[in-house]
Amino acid sequence: MQYEKLAIPDVVLLAPKVFGDERGFFMETFRQSEFERHCGHYTFVQDNHSLSAHGILRGLHYQLEKPQGKLVRVTRGEVFDVAVDLRQSSPTYGEWVGATLSAENKQMLWVPPGFAHAFYVTSDEAEFQYKCTDYYNPGDEYCIRWDDPTLAIDWPLIDGKPPRVSEKDGQGDSFVDALKFG
Repeated sequence: MQYEKLAIPDVVLLAPKVFGDERGFFMETFRQSEFERHCGHYTFVQDNHSLSAHGILRGLHYQLEKPQGKLVRVTRGEVFDVAVDLRQSSPTYGEWVGATLSAENKQMLWVPPGFAHAFYVTSDEAEFQYKCTDYYNPGDEYCIRWDDPTLAIDWPLIDGKPPRVSEKDGQGDSFVDALKFG
């Protein structure tokens, strides 16, 4: 596995070694000792799997009381995945990084606790899977609007059309008004 720190160095892009032949492929998707060496000492307690159609955007989501670190990957299709630093004490506070994750490139993204997370589906549909460092806590959900002007995320919108978002995501807070981490 190759680990690449992005422009926000706490966010890490993981690229597995893929061994393939005419029968298919094999790859290791996670090894605790290597993950800890490159990303920190975290334990995953919950795995999630979603299916989304073309043009869907989910996020920017986060939890404050029980923040989740997420190791995300796409097993079918393609998404543009984004992490926004909400840690006020961080030198990269208010900055975002994005990466294209797909079933084809098999890359994963580590989004540590203290970040808002979102993804936008650029393929016909996408299956998105992720490991979480804490349990989902429905009373601790927060959302920042995907199109917040302060963040100015450069989404690769298809034909420039706004994405389809849930009602909750469409009513997300502005970055300025959103609750943040200390």
